[in-house]
Amino acid sequence: MKHKPVVAALLLFAPLTACGSAQAGDSSTVTVTVGYQSKTINTVTAGTLLRSLGSFEKQLNSLHDGHTYKVDWQDYATGAPITAQMTAGKIDIGSMGDFPLLINAARGKQLGKPTRLVSVTGYNLRGGLNTIVTSPNSKLASLGDLKGKKVSTSVGSAADGTLVRALQRAGIDPDKGIEKLNQQPAVGASALSAGSADALSQFVAWPGLLAYQGKAKALYDGAELDLPTFHGVTAREDFAKQRPTVLEAFLKAQAEATDYLNAHPVDAAESVAKATGLPAEVVYLYNGAHGIATFDPAIKPQLVSALKEDVSVLKAAKLTGDVDVDSFVDDQYVKKALGSDYAGRLALKPSASASEVWPKGASKTQSFKTPAELLAYVSAHKDGIRAAYVPDATTGTLWFADKAVWVADGDELLPFVAPETAQAYVSAHGGARVVTYAEALEQAS
Repeated sequence: MKHKPVVAALLLFAPLTACGSAQAGDSSTVTVTVGYQSKTINTVTAGTLLRSLGSFEKQLNSLHDGHTYKVDWQDYATGAPITAQMTAGKIDIGSMGDFPLLINAARGKQLGKPTRLVSVTGYNLRGGLNTIVTSPNSKLASLGDLKGKKVSTSVGSAADGTLVRALQRAGIDPDKGIEKLNQQPAVGASALSAGSADALSQFVAWPGLLAYQGKAKALYDGAELDLPTFHGVTAREDFAKQRPTVLEAFLKAQAEATDYLNAHPVDAAESVAKATGLPAEVVYLYNGAHGIATFDPAIKPQLVSALKEDVSVLKAAKLTGDVDVDSFVDDQYVKKALGSDYAGRLALKPSASASEVWPKGASKTQSFKTPAELLAYVSAHKDGIRAAYVPDATTGTLWFADKAVWVADGDELLPFVAPETAQAYVSAHGGARVVTYAEALEQAS
């Protein structure tokens, strides 16, 4: 589409104002501001890992368009402040989860500062990125047990969406059936430890972190919903239009970070752990070779469909009105950035679930065909294991082997993230029984 002369003339001045963070009075220097969430580790390919690799800066330096580029990385705990800064024109590119992305779209349209979903970071096609946990000594064993209890979550987050849908399926009114505590993840974690919350529904990496630390145990695996959850990259529409080559440079850099993570999952986990203070073992649970998340920038149709289904949850919570998802999603920039490679990435399927051990001092993990084989290895190398991971027998969600609920069915040993799914298996298979981790190790040895 050709611009009219007046519009074209106005665009000549765009470099001075296109980025809210561009340095006034110096049209040759442009600062690109990126908002990210370092501890929301399924956004690392657009944040923490990308920053540590320096890929975006390298891509910008290769533009040779007469500008000097600087990147201002701004770290936030959640997506809400990123959205606030984007609609104020102070952040150009941001990353966040699917529910915050919808709020980002709604706020942008409402304030006349539209944003666009331009790529995806980490996703799980079943919903395994969100988990409901309880305290280690809790007697709660099923979703039904949450009726009348205090449950902490972050309203407007994907974790809240998981809680609402899970309760509805369990026949519990998510508004009246529980006492919902609207809290930031760290506050909710403290509330759970203090006993002022009976359960916590949160997104990556909080459930895995609390389980790893022995401060929580899983009550519900979000993958039981079998609805995709993901994190993605959003950009201001005016920024994307005025500086498309900069956005494409970001997306090329994101693809590089994605390829690095997939090729070097242990090194990537160690890098993210160093930058965030999270245990590398927890980062690997989500971002590893067979982790809960799959990383790729392509905007898959399944994820767009899931986003459309999410709108009703936010509307019911009165956090948004209708959201035009189709106009929010804009894959033209990532398609151009990745070129002929995009079709292959779009067709990419998550890797098959596998049991995996991270030996102490090793730079690589070791995979096993069955959980029983992993247990046999762990039993023989008890002092040499840094972490052991097993996929839920029903959902495929990876979990720490020593935190899983184990079921013995004859010679077969099956791990489950949550007690309710383990019990459902036992009820459907005569002779099957729940066993302790120690008993599972002994049977496998």
